[in-house]
Amino acid sequence: MRRAILAALTASGLMALAAAPAEAVGTRYPFCIQGDEYPGLSNCTFTSYEQCRATASGRFLTCIANPFFVGEIESPAAGFRPLPGRALPPAPGYGRY
Repeated sequence: MRRAILAALTASGLMALAAAPAEAVGTRYPFCIQGDEYPGLSNCTFTSYEQCRATASGRFLTCIANPFFVGEIESPAAGFRPLPGRALPPAPGYGRY
């Protein structure tokens, strides 16, 4: 009986480790369409405001900026090497450390 319980716990633990967390819906796109057809932030699939407005045109829909959109990560300045223990590039306008 102990082996059966131990096997079940081991199997469920391995399945839990293998499961990847789901990505939040719509975090990859900067604009969302809202209205009666799309309540809340259910349709955040637009890469530009113009694209969103074209889809919303003629319908009772509006376009808003996606509050969960992080944006593209900019690469550090050319030739930047962080100091030991520092991972961030220098702030704009401050030059080197």
